[in-house]
Amino acid sequence: MITCLSKNRQDVYINMLANGARLQVTDYHDDLPSSPVVIRSLAKADILKYRKEHNLPFYYMDTGYTGGHEKVTKEDLKPIHRIVYNDLQLSDIVERPSDRWKKFGHNINDKKNSGRYILLVPPSEKPCNYYGINVETWLPEVKKEIRKYTDRPIKIRYKQSRQYRRRSKPIYTDLQDCHALVTYQSIAAIESILFGVPAFTLAPCAADPVADKDLSQLEHPTVQDRDKIHKWAHHLAYGQFHVNELKDGTAWRILHAG
Repeated sequence: MITCLSKNRQDVYINMLANGARLQVTDYHDDLPSSPVVIRSLAKADILKYRKEHNLPFYYMDTGYTGGHEKVTKEDLKPIHRIVYNDLQLSDIVERPSDRWKKFGHNINDKKNSGRYILLVPPSEKPCNYYGINVETWLPEVKKEIRKYTDRPIKIRYKQSRQYRRRSKPIYTDLQDCHALVTYQSIAAIESILFGVPAFTLAPCAADPVADKDLSQLEHPTVQDRDKIHKWAHHLAYGQFHVNELKDGTAWRILHAG
């Protein structure tokens, strides 16, 4: 039996998934089952860590990897959500068809010519809490490390509200003249790679298969194989779902198709 955890039974996205897949819904409580549960958001860090440490199965649900900027419902719901089994991110590449990637309608750009600055994207509050870091100390430490390997200007992009990122200043405005993006484990790394700008990730991230980790390579990032990037993107598309796919059971059917 799989149980969906819905805060006060009012989590709209968890409830969509549960209704579409005909799964049981319960509120968060101390005596959670040892059978699989569906958890949404890093705000549930204590439960996620406990289940990982004790090898208890779970599905983790959060904002999707791509396509989260458009408004698709009158309620202004987040349109795309990722669901990962027993982890927080997809961390590998599995051979997938291109059909779902094409359905989402996103481009994969060729590598851009080297830009002028390094774009540094600090982690937001929830990942900081989950991974036990303080952004006030993390940021100067990473800037100091970057300075060891490049004298390019460093431009910092803090996470703003979803409305601001979608309508006023999407990340692509900051990627136009960017040489490389550096982040902790933000979805910004995925957006950067798809835009044609190399990314460096400093914690486990879904971009890891096509990103660098070693900041000493900042001036000469790895030139990723284009076919590999396509395979990676196709796999991501099989791990994220439109809200309509949560509602009609498509998301759950795809997850259980392997």
